[in-house]
Amino acid sequence: MKNHNYYIYILSSKSGVLYIGMTNSLVRRLSEYKQKIIKGFTEKYNCNKLIYYEHYTDVKQTIFREKQ
Repeated sequence: MKNHNYYIYILSSKSGVLYIGMTNSLVRRLSEYKQKIIKGFTEKYNCNKLIYYEHYTDVKQTIFREKQ
């Protein structure tokens, strides 16, 4: 059985705006934010500094935790 990796994470802007998200590749997602590839909230508020993350192997647990 293959292990899957999922992450919830919190990003911050220099002004203190926070963003919470989830992904299956934290390194890739952070790179996308720093390069401003992902349009929307994080680009508008310049949220690209990782301040916290948690690792999970079950997507349902990850989604539950993100919604908390």
